[in-house]
Amino acid sequence: MLLAVDVGNSQTVLATFDGDRRVGCWRVTTHARATSDELLMLWRGLLRDTVVTGVAACSTVPALLPALRRLLDSLAVPVTLIGPGVRTGVPLHVDNPREVGADRVVTALAAHELFGKKPDGGGRPVVVVDFGTSTNVDAVGPEGQFLGGALAPGLEVSLEALANRAAQLRSVELTVPTHAIGKNTVAALQSGVVLGFAGLVDGLVARIAAELVAQFGEPPVVVATGGLHPLVVDSCRSISEREPDLTVHGLRLAFERHQASGGGTASTRP
Repeated sequence: MLLAVDVGNSQTVLATFDGDRRVGCWRVTTHARATSDELLMLWRGLLRDTVVTGVAACSTVPALLPALRRLLDSLAVPVTLIGPGVRTGVPLHVDNPREVGADRVVTALAAHELFGKKPDGGGRPVVVVDFGTSTNVDAVGPEGQFLGGALAPGLEVSLEALANRAAQLRSVELTVPTHAIGKNTVAALQSGVVLGFAGLVDGLVARIAAELVAQFGEPPVVVATGGLHPLVVDSCRSISEREPDLTVHGLRLAFERHQASGGGTASTRP
């Protein structure tokens, strides 16, 4: 069983795969100061009696990388830690490839494999909207190339910032409002954050899609992913597909590609 681990700024997603079939999936809070022993205890508690035959991981939390590396180095199974220097097969058509987070790279890989391939063997462009700590709107070309994208604050980050800076406003539960016109402070905040982000996403997707049409001659498939996507996706007019855990699927694909190329344990070192 392959274990895929996506360490994000707010949440860590762990998923097990039997071939290309996802068997289990868990979301837990990311603790940037966790030790390798604490990570091991967490993983064992979630996996129970699951026999892990390989691990694919990525992290966007620099402070947690040393502990994650120590844990991965202690495992007696093939390991792939995605980062600079580890090939994923995703061409990075950006100014500085080392700036692109490993999570965005493997998410682009999964988006192309799951949504960008046509039955006749050709490809189509894909736009990925990842609702997490930040809201990422990334463009993937018809050959699976990562083209760049747009980064915006996430829903929770925006709400927290507003509550901290505005004396008469407070943090509220994030939920889909029933009306755009809020009749009280809570409803108005929910409308502004949830529906406001839906409008932000639709606007960015429209501009990115227009550039992709101009470049490749056809509109992209638009896919939503990320832990916060259920709050916004139904209010977005531009999203046609959804896969909550696209990143762990990308980790699986990256692991398989690395093993097929004859690689053993792959990691990144300073």
